[in-house]
Amino acid sequence: MTGFFDTSIEYLKGVGPQRAAMLNKELQIFTYGDLIQHYPFRYEDRTKFYTIKELNEDMPFVQIKGVLKGKELVGAGFKKRLVGYFADDSGEMELVWFQGINWINDKLKPGAAYVAFGKPARFGNFFSIAHPEVEPLTVSNENGGFLHPVYPLSEKLRTRKIDSKTLSRIMQQLLTLAENRIRETLPVSIQKANHLIPKKEALLNIHFPKSHELLAQARQRLKFEELFYVQLRLLKMKLIRQEKMRGQVFQDATLLTKFYHEHLPFPLTNAQKKVIKEIYADLKSGQQMNRLLQGDVGSGKTIVGFICMLVAVSSGAQCALMAPTEILAQQHYKGLQRYADKMSIPLALLTGSTKKAERKKIHEALQSGELKILIGTHALLEEEVQFRNLGLSIVDEQHRFGVAQRSKLWQKNESVYPHVLVMTATPIPRTLAMTLYGDLDISVIDELPAGRKPIKTIHKFDAHRLQVNQFLRDQVEAGRQVYIVYPLIEESEKLDLKHLMDGYESVSRAFPDYAVSILHGKMKPEAKDYEMKRFASGETKMMVATTVIEVGVDVPNASVMVIENAERFGLSQLHQLRGRVGRGAEQSYCILMTDVKLSADSKVRLQTMVKTNNGFDIAETDLKLRGPGDLMGTQQSGVLDLLIADLGKDGPLLQTAREEAIKLLKDDPELEKPEHSVVKTQIESRRPSAMNWSRIS
Repeated sequence: MTGFFDTSIEYLKGVGPQRAAMLNKELQIFTYGDLIQHYPFRYEDRTKFYTIKELNEDMPFVQIKGVLKGKELVGAGFKKRLVGYFADDSGEMELVWFQGINWINDKLKPGAAYVAFGKPARFGNFFSIAHPEVEPLTVSNENGGFLHPVYPLSEKLRTRKIDSKTLSRIMQQLLTLAENRIRETLPVSIQKANHLIPKKEALLNIHFPKSHELLAQARQRLKFEELFYVQLRLLKMKLIRQEKMRGQVFQDATLLTKFYHEHLPFPLTNAQKKVIKEIYADLKSGQQMNRLLQGDVGSGKTIVGFICMLVAVSSGAQCALMAPTEILAQQHYKGLQRYADKMSIPLALLTGSTKKAERKKIHEALQSGELKILIGTHALLEEEVQFRNLGLSIVDEQHRFGVAQRSKLWQKNESVYPHVLVMTATPIPRTLAMTLYGDLDISVIDELPAGRKPIKTIHKFDAHRLQVNQFLRDQVEAGRQVYIVYPLIEESEKLDLKHLMDGYESVSRAFPDYAVSILHGKMKPEAKDYEMKRFASGETKMMVATTVIEVGVDVPNASVMVIENAERFGLSQLHQLRGRVGRGAEQSYCILMTDVKLSADSKVRLQTMVKTNNGFDIAETDLKLRGPGDLMGTQQSGVLDLLIADLGKDGPLLQTAREEAIKLLKDDPELEKPEHSVVKTQIESRRPSAMNWSRIS
C-alpha cells in the first residue's frame, strides 16, 4: 500500500517525464504522496452565480452566466485588445483580453451561452472583467461549481503552462486512483473526542471541498493530525532518552551553600529560585538532564548557570559553558571569574584566539581533572579538547548552534552523557518551544532582578530630531551614556556602512562637546575592544554602532538607546537591542526613530515595542507576523517540516494534540493495543530520518 504513494508522478496521466522533472525541481514533488499533500493555499468560490446588476468593484472574484452578444478587436499594435459584449437578464458588461487574443478569438462564438469568472472593475456605469476564465455553459456547470483550489506555484511553472488549473486536473486524476488506498492514521477514540472527520474525507475535501463547512473540517483534521505526530515524535524521543540515558547523580550542595551564604552578590528572584530547584532535581535524579532555560535579557540566567555548575563541581565533575561569539564568551568568563576566584575554583577561557602555549596548559589541566570549569566558543568542540569527567554542559544562545555541534559536546564524556542546560535570551513563544524543543524540559525566568526599572520605549519620527537631540543632551549632562544603533543589513552592506558613517558624522556635528565611539562588524577585533573599553570606562559618552552590540555588551551606565530606521528591524531584534540598556538602577529609555511612511507590519511592531517589555508577548506577536521559520531560522534547518499547521495561529490545537499524544503514550508506550495499530503502522512506514510523521509515504 505504501508502494502506491511512493510511485513517481511521471506515471500519472497528464504529467509525463518533462512535467515531472519541472515539478521535482520547482515544488519538490516527486511521488504521489508528495502531490496529494501539496495543499491549496486559497479557494475561489464557484458555488454561487451573480447577476451583472449585483456587481460592485469590492468583489474579489465573481462567476456570471450569460450570452456573448458580440465581439470585436479594438486598437492597434501593442494597444490591441479583444472585447466581448456579455449579457444576462439584468444587464450587459464587457469581457476584455490583451494577450493570447487570436487563440481566444477563435474559441468565442457570438450567440453562445458561457460561464465567465474573474475580478470585476468599473469604468463609468459599465463593468468589465480583464482576462476572465470562460467556458461554455453546460448541464454540469449551470448550477454552480464548487470551491476551486488555488495551488502554490512558481513563476517558472507558469511560463511552462503549468498553472493552478493544470495542477487541479492532475490532482483529480490522482484522487480518483488514490481514494481507496488512503488509510486511517488516527485511532477512533481520538477522532471522536476531537470531532475529527476521517482521513480520506479530509484529503478529498482539502483539494475539492463540497462546502465551506467541509473545508473547515478537512483543515482541522489535517492540522490536528500533523501536530499530533510532531508531538508524538518528540515525546517518544524524550521517553527513549529517559530510559536509555542514565545521568551522573549530583547531590553534594556544599559549594552551593557556601556561595549562598558568603558570596551571593544580590538576592535571587523567586523565578531564579524556582528554576534552580527544577535543575537541582534533574541533577540528582539519576537521569540525564536535557533542559531549556529561557529568560529575558538581564533576567540573570548566567548566575543560575554558575550555581548549577557548583553542584556538579562539588560532586567531582567538570563543566563547560559554550557561547556563540568571543565577545559573549569573554563576558561570561569575566562575569564568573570573580565568583570562581572567591570560591577557589579553577576556571579557564578557550576561544579561537587563545595562544598555543595557553591551549596546551588548558588541555593538560582538563585531562588531569584539575580544571573544573571551561568557558569558550566553538573551540570547545575540537577533538583535542578532552575532559576527565564532563558532568554538565551549558550552551548559551543555543539557536546559533546546530544540533550536530551540540551533540559533539555531549560526546565529550564516553562513560555517561553529561547533563545539558541550554540557555536562551530569545523569548520563544510557547507553541514554538513545544514544537522545536518538545523533547526538552523547559524552565522560564519570568521576572527581572529587584531594583530594575522597566525601560520606557518611545516612537518618534525623523521630524522630531531636534527634540530627541535635546533629550540626549540632557541625559548626557545628567551623567548617562547613549547608544545610537543603525541597521546593517547584508544585501547592501556598502550602502549601509555609508549610512552608518553619515550617522556618525551627523551625531558628531550635533554633539560637538562629547566624545563619540563607533563600532561595526568590519572593524578588527582589537579596534572593537578599544572602542568598547573607551565607552565602558565613560571616556566616550555616545556610541554609534550596528547590531554588533546586540549580544553581550554590558555597560550599566548606558541608559538611553536610539534605534535609527527602527522599521528595518524585526521585533525580536528590537527587543534584544533594547535589552542593552536598563542594566543599572537609573530609568532607561529606548527611542525608535522612523520615517513617517510605514507598512502595516512595521506599525504593529513599533506599537508592540512601545506597549510592552515582556519578551514572551513580543515573541508571540513576532510569530504571528513572521511565521515560525523566520523566527528561529528553522526554515533552513528543516526542523519545522509542517505541511498545513501554522504555529502562529494553531496554538490551542497544538496544546490539544500534545495532550492526546501524552495520554496515548502513558496508556500504551509501545503502541501494542489493537486500537493503536493505525498509529504504529503510520510510524513504521516512516523513513528513519523523517521529521514529520504525519506525512503519507
